[in-house]
Amino acid sequence: MKSGRVKSYLYPVLAFAAGLSVYFLPFQLPGKWAGYLSLALLAGLDAITGGVRARLQGNFEDFVFLSGFFCNALLAAALAYIGDLLRIDLFLAALIVLGGRIFLNLSIIRVEFLKQRIKKDPGRQ
Repeated sequence: MKSGRVKSYLYPVLAFAAGLSVYFLPFQLPGKWAGYLSLALLAGLDAITGGVRARLQGNFEDFVFLSGFFCNALLAAALAYIGDLLRIDLFLAALIVLGGRIFLNLSIIRVEFLKQRIKKDPGRQ
């Protein structure tokens, strides 16, 4: 292992451990935050599927993934908050866009997996 750097496969393990530890902490968030947090979670899932897609296509970069993960989550939650202040349902707009991107990334991931499978076994098409 390089000094001062964590191997990239440890990031998901560390994130899971951090999320699991937060789950067991004794605090509750206000119910009005549910919409913002769910939208931030959806933005995070969008970043994760985009990262998997980039990894399969061979152009994954740690910094791009991490910055996209946090920036997208914060921007999606901020968009929903601004929409609430203006009494406009911007939450739904962000939900539709992020959902569409997740489905697009999942379809590309499926195609990439199939391409890799065909490369390994050319007789199976």
